[in-house]
Amino acid sequence: MRNAAFCDREPQHAGFSMVEASIAILIIFTILGFALPNITGVLPGMRANNALAQTVAQLRRGRELALAQRRNIELKFLNGNEIQLVRDEVPNGTTILSSVTLSNNFQFQLFGGIPDTPDQFGKASALDFGGAASLTFLSDGTLVDPQGNPLSGSVFLGLPNDAATARAVTILGATGRVRGYRWNGTSWIQ
Repeated sequence: MRNAAFCDREPQHAGFSMVEASIAILIIFTILGFALPNITGVLPGMRANNALAQTVAQLRRGRELALAQRRNIELKFLNGNEIQLVRDEVPNGTTILSSVTLSNNFQFQLFGGIPDTPDQFGKASALDFGGAASLTFLSDGTLVDPQGNPLSGSVFLGLPNDAATARAVTILGATGRVRGYRWNGTSWIQ
């Protein structure tokens, strides 16, 4: 037996009223209004971390290629924001294996007033490898100068005139270990 009251009712229309939808939109825009200034303040740091990740990845790739291919891989820093990996061919010649340009206008950059990294490999310039004319990862993973001596050094990067974006990468020549650091305003954090 069917309930007579149930059968006589008109179907209800599902959905939201205009007032409910307006309130929901108002709440969304209010939240966005609070979030937007915070997001724009965080973006330079996120972009700096991306440039740091690009640099670390390219340097580690150079070492790994030298190990895997049992060949010397030359490391080149070009145009103030490009890292290139070049394989030395036997008996002569070279092959460019990889080239990475730092994104978002990041450059190899040294900021005054910021100390050297905890590794203390040098801060004489944005690319401090003791003035070596070239840098090469050997097939055993070490980073050496043109005379074959293990060479440790640092790569500093950031956006011009924005010390909050300071980042650094160090390479321990004897092992080829690559470490990334970010400047938090008072110290380097790995």
